[in-house]
Amino acid sequence: MVTSLFAQEGTALVRLARLFTDDRNAAEDLVQEAFIRLHRSVDRIRDPDKAAPYLRSILLNLARDHNRRGLMSLRHAEALTPDSSPDAPEDRVILNDQQSMVIEALEDLPPRQRECLLLRFYFDLTEREIGATLQISPNSVKTHCRRGMDSLRKNLEVE
Repeated sequence: MVTSLFAQEGTALVRLARLFTDDRNAAEDLVQEAFIRLHRSVDRIRDPDKAAPYLRSILLNLARDHNRRGLMSLRHAEALTPDSSPDAPEDRVILNDQQSMVIEALEDLPPRQRECLLLRFYFDLTEREIGATLQISPNSVKTHCRRGMDSLRKNLEVE
């Protein structure tokens, strides 16, 4: 189960973690740690359909902890410098002005709204799947998405 989840979700989870950490190395470490924690508790998961939301929940909690503590990496004492690590293709993407404005506006949202919007539009999850991931009700997901979209509209109209 963990191996198939890694094949299905691994790359997308790294991209998601990068949106929360702005550091490719830390994002990869967070995803690796999330899979390790999932593997440790896989015997407690009775419904295989709940493994993916549980994995995303682990990752989001790790990303929150990472940002809260200002850690550079979970497993490494020293972060790699850009000169010592080859650029990944996603690091070389040049964003246009509009994309940069949207990312900045997303970063200004409260964490729960940002998480709901990213899971909804980036992962294309349903309200029920987002609720399972964040351990909130689907109605709360709707509320956070609506408020987040309203805030984004206001912020992007001003700019």
